[in-house]
Amino acid sequence: MYKKYYKRTIDFFASLIGLLLLFPVLVIVTLLLTIANKGKPFFFQSRPGLNEKLFNIIKFKTMTDAKNKNGNLLPDSERLTILGKFIRKTSIDELPQLLNIFRGEMSFIGPRPERPQFVEQLIREIPYYNQRHNVKPGLAGWAQLNYPYGASVEDSMEKLKFDLYYVKHQSLMLDILILIRTVEVVLFGKGR
Repeated sequence: MYKKYYKRTIDFFASLIGLLLLFPVLVIVTLLLTIANKGKPFFFQSRPGLNEKLFNIIKFKTMTDAKNKNGNLLPDSERLTILGKFIRKTSIDELPQLLNIFRGEMSFIGPRPERPQFVEQLIREIPYYNQRHNVKPGLAGWAQLNYPYGASVEDSMEKLKFDLYYVKHQSLMLDILILIRTVEVVLFGKGR
């Protein structure tokens, strides 16, 4: 009953309150990044959401568009700006996703949305991978709290176990637990 009726209502009002309370921070960071990134403060990228429907995730842009002589983007570590490092370390780059939540494309809690090209590969290689799309993607997730960052298929397999646990056991109490633990990680560095 929670996921069918109440979760969207909570996401809507909590994201609205978050956008209103954080409005000064959002404006200041937008202005700083507009100057630093020559007019491009936001990063938009297509991600699969509920039932694999694509939406544009919104983040603050923390990297330049610098390319090598062949026209390919430089590695992420070389494109990350000084301001971008701070914004990422403090998770401020994720704040624009409150708009994704407000619009109903995401939820506060759920599996983190992955890039489409990786999703296609992982659906082919990992049984039940597409089951994580039975719920809206989240700003915070059970897998992120329980498994360190990883980029391999094996890492994705391990994270999927936590995502599927969340899909099956989604509840208000689990969402509150994930939210509290996420705040502890972001604000106090616990578990990093």
